[in-house]
Amino acid sequence: MEEVARVILALEEHDVAEEVMHFLDRTGRARVVATASDEHQLSEAIRQLEPDAVVGSPRLATSARLNGSVLLAVDTTETVQTLRRALKAGARGFFLWPADRGELARAVARVFAPGTRERHTLGRVVAVHGPRGGAGATFLATHLAASFARRELRCVLVDLDLGIADIGPAVGAPVDGSQRTIADAVPMGEELTARHLDDLLWPHPDGFRVLFGPADGQLAERVTARDIGPVLEAVRSAADVVVVHVPRGMDDTVRLGLGLADVVVMVLGLDVLSFRAAKRVVDATGLDDRCSFVVNRATRREISPDDVKRVFGRSPVAVIPVDRRVPAAQDHGRLLPARRRAGRSVDRLAAKLLERLEEGS
Repeated sequence: MEEVARVILALEEHDVAEEVMHFLDRTGRARVVATASDEHQLSEAIRQLEPDAVVGSPRLATSARLNGSVLLAVDTTETVQTLRRALKAGARGFFLWPADRGELARAVARVFAPGTRERHTLGRVVAVHGPRGGAGATFLATHLAASFARRELRCVLVDLDLGIADIGPAVGAPVDGSQRTIADAVPMGEELTARHLDDLLWPHPDGFRVLFGPADGQLAERVTARDIGPVLEAVRSAADVVVVHVPRGMDDTVRLGLGLADVVVMVLGLDVLSFRAAKRVVDATGLDDRCSFVVNRATRREISPDDVKRVFGRSPVAVIPVDRRVPAAQDHGRLLPARRRAGRSVDRLAAKLLERLEEGS
């Protein structure tokens, strides 16, 4: 008998579950070995049956232990929240039912190859967000990536700024347009593999790799958060830590980057406008305990780092001193040496973030 993918179906709506189950059975590419309607049932079924794939709603899958099974997320509506949950759960793809049922069948077929079940652990995500221009998010993102790499972690830095894409110049990328960007990754969608990433990611001399934002700034007008999602999932499968440079604003791509993160580094300047902008982001996204505040370019001012706790209810995890060499270094595409005072502060921040990631794992 021809071997097919063994699937656990985890959908809350009984009628939809019936439709999906009969559809998968008819494809001849999958066999539904169990169904689940809540998180406990799903976790227990995975533990006992060790399926090749779980086809289910993002809400149910978020709390379940997949134990290496591939997750294919299915829902009847597409919202930023459902996409965020799907990515958080490590879904290999998101499919709108019934519109995407053909794509779902092909994804199920790709999951199973006799004797070669793929198992991997997704990398943890650190999002760096400066809610106000000039806060120093680019500086923090690039230097955190270098700090993680010095700890012999596979680190990928992803520029989600589809409009300005200033990570490239900050790390000294070639200016001849030869480097690949996220614009090259988006069309591959769910077909994006580690082999493709080897061609797409630019190796920095300090040991991390970079997925650049588009050089022409036109991609932002053509892609959605759903397009970016599979790219981030593929990058996570090829890294221990992914540093995501999240731009200003509050569009779906920004929400996706912040929502996917295990830890969000909120970069603050010591001024009222920076605090107000950060407060708006925190209130709009519900970041809660995932948010770590960092004061950048700290100098003696009327507003002090102590005011962070007064406004946000917690103290900053790091205070990065002002370093007048930063602008010149970034203009020449160089990172500060780790031995400099600001560099040491970022390195201590990286250690604290890794501790938080370990506690949450």
